[in-house]
Amino acid sequence: MRSADVARAINCNVRTVRRLRQCYRETGQSAVRPRSGRPRVTPAQDRYIQTSHLQDRYRMAKTTARVTPGTHNPTIGGQTVRNRLREAGLRACRPVVRQVLTRHHWQHRRLWAQTHRRWTRQDWQKVLFTNESWFCLTSVGGQIHVYCRRNESYTEACTLEQDQFEGGGSVMVWGGVTVSSD
Repeated sequence: MRSADVARAINCNVRTVRRLRQCYRETGQSAVRPRSGRPRVTPAQDRYIQTSHLQDRYRMAKTTARVTPGTHNPTIGGQTVRNRLREAGLRACRPVVRQVLTRHHWQHRRLWAQTHRRWTRQDWQKVLFTNESWFCLTSVGGQIHVYCRRNESYTEACTLEQDQFEGGGSVMVWGGVTVSSD
């Protein structure tokens, strides 16, 4: 068969089929030949690295590197762990910080929603929603990273609950939102 027909039949590039045929003519086999470059240090440990970070999302890459032995070298680096996590689709990002909500909070929010669900636009035009946010300037929260997959930022495992009354310097910001009368 022609290379183009084989490529179409197995749904791959024509150049790939030509390269494999050429390799078979030269060596008698189509297996991948040895390549230059450093061999992979963690072929057996990749699964452990991934599962350990899925179990503890806040685990640091350096910590995993310290307890994971390499194949050719007794120690591996934190960058190697980060590379393996990136290959597995896990990336380091800052956790979403949310307030601790108790059962009491949930009950009050549900009651409020149920009492206001039949309000009209005119009713809502008389309301001003305000909120204030407190930002701690001396917190170490910016140094914490969590490993999460894409679109996983708001899951329970990737969010950080934080009590709103921490010590240190802070800034308070206030704002309000209302419906326009147009």
